[in-house]
Amino acid sequence: MLTASSSRALRSLAHPSKRAYHDLITLPSKRAAVSAGPPGYSAVTGHVVTVFGCTGFLGRYVVAKLAKMGTQVIIPYRDEDEKRHLKLMGDLGQVVPMEWDIRSEQQIAECLRHSDLVYNLTGRNFDTKNFDMASVHVAGAERIAKIAAESGVSRLVHVSHLNASHTSPSTFYRTKAEGEDRVKAAFPRATIVKPGTMYGSEDKLLNNMATWSIWWKLNQAQTKTRPVHVMDVAQALANLMRMPELARTIALPGPSTLTHEYLLELVASVTMRPPSGAPVLPKKVALALARAAQAVWWPALSPDEVIRRYIDDVDTPGDWDLVGVTPSEIESNAITYLRRYRTAENYVRPAVFPSRPEAAQLSS
Repeated sequence: MLTASSSRALRSLAHPSKRAYHDLITLPSKRAAVSAGPPGYSAVTGHVVTVFGCTGFLGRYVVAKLAKMGTQVIIPYRDEDEKRHLKLMGDLGQVVPMEWDIRSEQQIAECLRHSDLVYNLTGRNFDTKNFDMASVHVAGAERIAKIAAESGVSRLVHVSHLNASHTSPSTFYRTKAEGEDRVKAAFPRATIVKPGTMYGSEDKLLNNMATWSIWWKLNQAQTKTRPVHVMDVAQALANLMRMPELARTIALPGPSTLTHEYLLELVASVTMRPPSGAPVLPKKVALALARAAQAVWWPALSPDEVIRRYIDDVDTPGDWDLVGVTPSEIESNAITYLRRYRTAENYVRPAVFPSRPEAAQLSS
């Protein structure tokens, strides 16, 4: 026997062209966004969204979440090969690639001229000959915000970092803070999102700890961090599309404060490999090695990342309730991303987690 909800679902499938008042949304620009179709991949939300930085670690998941809702997503790209997998995340015609350069105002304007919401996820972890961190986090962010304002874009979501600070010894954190100021000046109604260090399938946290443990032993591995699942951050960003405008800063730290020492123990326990016997490098030695690697090739660890290994994550409350997401603990996801590092004989064994540090240890 069909339930009432099943009957309604069947009727919506039989009459996909029917509309209701809640299918019509008037955007701040006075343009109408009309949703249609059954919920899911083949739906149409009526929104057009541009995601700058879509080919990065966080960007691909944001595109997937938006496209799955039925949103038309503009994906600006620099490298042809880096955006191919994004095309499959939405229905036919819903994921639209456009080539761009962060220094070209014309290309930026073309990428966002039909959009009612723009996400800026662009970032630079280390300096290269073409782009340094300031040119991406400050000048690039300001350029996107200015053109979005001039083009009549209704909403702008700018992603910064939890530790962004004008007084930080890290260039990455300083430029992120300056970028926030420039974005607010150019687009006062912008939403600033500040996630903590993210982990996931292609992360530079758990995967890096499994392969290069020595770089996480800096500062005696006592640096405090608040890791957050990239899927939680992506869901939070996707939820912003359907929410009223939030012209404020939203902090998205992980649910727990942990030390690098604990995370190294967690990685060793889940991968069932013995803890790393690598020595603890002094800061001067680590900086010298990072500078030498940077001079030869793109660094596995930049000098600025060495500095960040000595900076604790800020102790600020999260705003997860505003975005309708409950962040997950790292232990609940670790096996998903670390099982690949197990030997064949240990592959299906259950994960055993180490004891978490006491609150007194973290506060000392």
